Amino acid sequence: MKQRQEQREMKIRPGELRGRLLAGKRCEMLDVRTPGEFSDGHVGGALNVPLDELDPASVRKLDGDGEAPLYVLCQFGGRAARAIQRLQEAGVSGCVLVEGGMQAWVEAGFPVEQGNVRVIPLIRQVQLVIGLVSGTGSLLALTVNPWFAVLPLITGAGLLVAGLTGTCGLALLLAKMPWNRSGTASRVSETGTPGGNPSNPVVCGIHPNPKL
Repeated sequence: MKQRQEQREMKIRPGELRGRLLAGKRCEMLDVRTPGEFSDGHVGGALNVPLDELDPASVRKLDGDGEAPLYVLCQFGGRAARAIQRLQEAGVSGCVLVEGGMQAWVEAGFPVEQGNVRVIPLIRQVQLVIGLVSGTGSLLALTVNPWFAVLPLITGAGLLVAGLTGTCGLALLLAKMPWNRSGTASRVSETGTPGGNPSNPVVCGIHPNPKL
């Protein structure tokens, strides 16, 4: 039975997570999207550490006994799964994948918090770049030189590799761009508390002291 429970806790649906938030259960949430995506909309109380900056040694538990699960999410689930793999390899236990990520959370109509900086979601940035390069290459191939057809061929191959591996090199590159790494985004500090105030801990996105 214990093994079944551990298997169930490997993933969680947004609705179940929302229920735990409302119940005030002690838990932690790690959002591994870019600061820009996080600012555009995130689950209240989540800690934002982009996947490419994730250091398992620095992932800090809010509860000292380490029994609370760590709910990991991104936009759709792919980056969160890679983050969990990295954390587990480093010995961090209790990681739970939020299925569907923020996309599923928003589609379910659950509330989100937003920061001061708004950017185009990373997936749409990828689509825009691929569309621009493919369209430009096709137009130039028809009007200037057939060799420009190599450009849409490259973007098509990139999409094929991303679909097969679950890793998009273009997305990883765009995630490092300045507009996706804005320091003015509303982020939860790495102390696990909003605004970096260690005296103001968050439990499942609900402040333990309703007076604050």
